[in-house]
Amino acid sequence: MIPKYREQFNADFSEEKYKEVLKLLENAGGIKPLFRVSESPIFLTEEFRKKLHDACESIISQIKEMSPEELSKAIPENCNVPNDTKQPHFFTIDFGICENEKGEVVPQLIELQAFPTLYCFQKELHNSLMKVYPFLNEMKPQISDDAYYAELRDLIVGNENPENVVLLEIFPDKQKTNIDFYLTEKRLRIKPVCITKVQKQGKKLFYDNNGKLTEIKRIYNRVIFDELDQIPDLKMEFDFREELDVKWITHPNWFFKISKFILPKLKHEFVPKSYFVSDFPTDENLENFVLKPLFSFAGSGVNLNPTKEDIDTITEKDNFILQRKVSYAPLFKDPNGEFSKAEIRLLYIWKENEERPKLMEHLVRMTKAAMVNVDFNKKDAIWIGGSTAFFEKV
Repeated sequence: MIPKYREQFNADFSEEKYKEVLKLLENAGGIKPLFRVSESPIFLTEEFRKKLHDACESIISQIKEMSPEELSKAIPENCNVPNDTKQPHFFTIDFGICENEKGEVVPQLIELQAFPTLYCFQKELHNSLMKVYPFLNEMKPQISDDAYYAELRDLIVGNENPENVVLLEIFPDKQKTNIDFYLTEKRLRIKPVCITKVQKQGKKLFYDNNGKLTEIKRIYNRVIFDELDQIPDLKMEFDFREELDVKWITHPNWFFKISKFILPKLKHEFVPKSYFVSDFPTDENLENFVLKPLFSFAGSGVNLNPTKEDIDTITEKDNFILQRKVSYAPLFKDPNGEFSKAEIRLLYIWKENEERPKLMEHLVRMTKAAMVNVDFNKKDAIWIGGSTAFFEKV
């Protein structure tokens, strides 16, 4: 979207430089990324950045006006965790990069989550690209590495000893995003711990820290209920729904409250109209909508072309939404003259004593397929996978 930088990057690009970026990431995290990293970042104008951030500010303001009772309706009865918080510690908003009927490049809201994503990996990816392609330093973000990680440390570790804080996940070493866990351990000195390894004594939780049974006082939570439900024989000594002497970062209830559940409640020019299936108007055309389950993760269960028969088979219609389709624009040219589409996620943190969340980083996913998922692309495709954004300096 900024021809000057796109042309320069494509001219400088080589497979060797791509491998160099991947090697830098491996050196930083101690492991190769298990997900595909795109060869290229994207370059966005100040005009587009302003559209993105104005839309986010509007969305945040609308959420702040929603009552706790209204948001709590999103939590399934069997998933309610005690000691909820006033606001989530993490907040992310996803937009498709699209074109409107006037040919203008605009963001279109896809979904939003109060769940941590690749906060450390995205920072390291940004740094790696700037090392391999020095001209990218012209668009270097204002926040330094030290300041960035100090913000994360204050949010996640707080005043506790890092050994009393864990990154909690289901079989963390097997997760596709595990490089982010190891980067988090390196930067914040908190260990990734499998939920099956946590021990419970009374209301307190413990883990084996190099042979020493150590109390867990804060949990950087990366566990998703949706994934827990898919492993019926998972052996755990504690239940999320118990009263525990532990601080959740972020509290599990927010996974449900800030989700597709609130999409029908939001209004903005860059927010496509959404309805609960139970409220879908008879005068709307189903062909213009995508069917999505409220709480699935990573795009599972999404139906791009739902039929009336699909809708009729849904028994719990309040657990699904229909969201107006948007058309991702093929804007990002590769060296072969082909174009990728992209989705951009804005990564916020939200400290308990602050009125509004703070934007930290951007995560980009690039594709040449109908869905933003590498599995749907041709195996030899380039300019696909996880990436980042550089913004025009003004």
